[in-house]
Amino acid sequence: MNLSDFGQFLSTRRSVRRYQDREVEPELLDTILKMGEKAPSAGNVESWDIVVVRDPSVREFLADAALQQEHIAHAPVVLVVCANYVRSMARYSERGILYALEEATIVATYLMLGAQAAGLATCWTGGFDDEQVRDILKLPTHIRPVTLLTLGYGAEAAISPVRRDVQEHIHQDEW
Repeated sequence: MNLSDFGQFLSTRRSVRRYQDREVEPELLDTILKMGEKAPSAGNVESWDIVVVRDPSVREFLADAALQQEHIAHAPVVLVVCANYVRSMARYSERGILYALEEATIVATYLMLGAQAAGLATCWTGGFDDEQVRDILKLPTHIRPVTLLTLGYGAEAAISPVRRDVQEHIHQDEW
């Protein structure tokens, strides 16, 4: 893949909130999940975990915890990507909290790109009540949910949002 192909690939990835009533094949899901192990990791600690949620009742509870965002209930799979503080803090002390959050974020991005390459749609959902998600999924206290990443076959055309010009974000040598 060259840079132009990669740019085109990235430009086709969009958040999708409507999904077909179609299961994601277990082998395909496993392949996408393996993309997470390719993500960079501070000291190769891999301070992230994923809760794979397929159960419709659990997805309903998660949708409620996410401010009634219904795409969570209707997606066939929700990947709850979490930061695992214990793994990173054991090596990096307080700084490990940041590393765990960064790694979970990078892993989620790799999962989204893997899903895109497989012809699946995703939606990063960051608006949710951490404590409710923690209770629903019985997460240990050292685990923080970072995103509820919905995954499935899209049932709508992805719409390209208007973006700022990249130059609005770039600063040369100093602010």
